[in-house]
Amino acid sequence: MREQENLQQLGKTTVYKQDYAPEVLEAFDNKHPENDYWVRFNCPEFTSLCPITGQPDFATIHIDYIPDIKMVESKSLKLYLFSFRNHGAFHEDCVNIIMKDLIKLMNPNYIEVTGIFTPRGGISIYPFCNYGKPDSKYEALAEKRLFEHNR
Repeated sequence: MREQENLQQLGKTTVYKQDYAPEVLEAFDNKHPENDYWVRFNCPEFTSLCPITGQPDFATIHIDYIPDIKMVESKSLKLYLFSFRNHGAFHEDCVNIIMKDLIKLMNPNYIEVTGIFTPRGGISIYPFCNYGKPDSKYEALAEKRLFEHNR
């Protein structure tokens, strides 16, 4: 099955990258492309580094998407998210980079990424970004969810 899907990470010894590694992301075919449905990933142990101070930032990352033809394989997603551990990026950059890499990988109908970063220096940041396929009902969904975010 793994060979059929051309998945390289699943079922093998885990090798953790030491810096940002989008090349570890893998996709497989959506077995139900005729259905609209949500997929949610929660990563409560996300870490990155402040690009200025080098201090660690901790977050829960929520990734929600409506797949089209391709879906992200969960172990490769875990390895990808862990690759931010020694990467310097602002909170807002992290969520946008994650979203753009997943769009490039799967071309989903819709995707949103939220970062729930723990406070540092007395302030917490919760960046949200989303995307819907242009000229589709998903583009309208993206606009609606963005403008109604946190209402």
